[in-house]
Amino acid sequence: MAKQGGISRLTMKAMGIFGGVQMMGILCSIIRTKLVALWIGTVGVGLFGLFNNALEMLNIATNLGIRQSSVRDISQASEARNDKLIARIIAVVRKWSLWLGLGGATLTLALAPLLSEITFGTQDHMWGFVALSVAVLLMALTNGEQAVFQGLAQLKKLARITVLGTLSGLLVSIPLFYFLREDSVLPSIIAYAVANAAFAILLRNKDYPRVSVSSRDTVTMGREFVRLGVFMTIGNFVTILATYIFNAWLNNRAGTGVVGLYQAGYTLINKYTGLILTALGMEYYPRLARVAQSRMKLRVFVSQEINIALLVLVPVMAAFVLLRQPIVNILYSKDFLPIMPFISWGMMGIAFRAVSWCMAFVILARGDGKTYLLTETLSAVTGLLLNIVFYNVWGIPGLGWAFTVWYVVYTAIIAVVYFGRYRLQLSRMCLLALIWTVAVTLCVVLGVEGGMLLMPIAIATVSGGVSCYVLLRQWKR
Repeated sequence: MAKQGGISRLTMKAMGIFGGVQMMGILCSIIRTKLVALWIGTVGVGLFGLFNNALEMLNIATNLGIRQSSVRDISQASEARNDKLIARIIAVVRKWSLWLGLGGATLTLALAPLLSEITFGTQDHMWGFVALSVAVLLMALTNGEQAVFQGLAQLKKLARITVLGTLSGLLVSIPLFYFLREDSVLPSIIAYAVANAAFAILLRNKDYPRVSVSSRDTVTMGREFVRLGVFMTIGNFVTILATYIFNAWLNNRAGTGVVGLYQAGYTLINKYTGLILTALGMEYYPRLARVAQSRMKLRVFVSQEINIALLVLVPVMAAFVLLRQPIVNILYSKDFLPIMPFISWGMMGIAFRAVSWCMAFVILARGDGKTYLLTETLSAVTGLLLNIVFYNVWGIPGLGWAFTVWYVVYTAIIAVVYFGRYRLQLSRMCLLALIWTVAVTLCVVLGVEGGMLLMPIAIATVSGGVSCYVLLRQWKR
């Protein structure tokens, strides 16, 4: 087993690489949205949102979670150092990606009139959804190649194709926006899909020889990760459904404006701080999958990941609370300032989200699809009920408290699986790190909400210094 210092360095390098990749993706998205708003207007922004949401839904529904589930099989074959098996699994993943891409494109073509009717209330945009079928196919092929890179721990190559695809898609889209205006929306979406697929295929892994795998062997070898992927897809759907139900309830209860406030607050808390966890997961998930049957290694890796995640998140969470007003003004407008208490109290839940997230990856590493679906369903139902109850009692600030309580409960659910079902343990440092993170964040929140700035600034500065010191020691070890 690798030394903890070596793994820490690998983990933090992965976080640095993919944190930068995601920040670049966000920057490109901001530039694209700004140009669309400037040159096309609200209609263009609306069309982008509608077509991209439809594309995301179709991709999730038809890809069957292979982008994540196949990483486990590739990682385990890599750990066994069986080059022939790795080559065969890569071929199987690519063939399944092609099959699912063609199936998704065909489904999109068949449903084009219905999708246009549901989305726009008319069939005038039917040909737009017909064109979108190309993007569905290309995204499936890209997902397959990305899974191969991640499973083989070739993270720099994965980052390179992601950056090249994103930048190329933006560069192609800029002249389209300027010259075609409203008609550029669909060509731009397809250009992004083409750019990402082109770089993924051109720079695809060539370390292993291409092998021919029969359709029967493809089905047999891919059965396990497809099965896990189906459970993951259903789990994601349940989560999306719970979000939709709450948004619909909130819209009927308080109006579209309040729904907008909730979406803005939830995005700031969950999405932007979640970038750190997503970046860590690019290296963490394949590593767990490679040692899924070793309790000792799982215990060490999970404990270490929790410690690193919390150490990195402490200063980020504190800074987010301190700078909440300028962040809201920059990313949204002064009309969204009522979400500031939501951000403050919801930020408390990020610590528990990090802990539960690190433990929950063990479920995927073990290929335990039914348990994953059960925990995700319980989480979705819990979040929905807490949001409704807390909003009824405390309004917008209550949604922040609901977020924190939600992840406390979810952590307890995952803990039952982690400690009870898998009989794993965490180090004492994990508990200390969690207490430290929650205490620092709570003090900063209380100080900011109480109108005291010097105390939370001092606490945030000290906590940031402590985190940097500890992380630097792990890096040098």
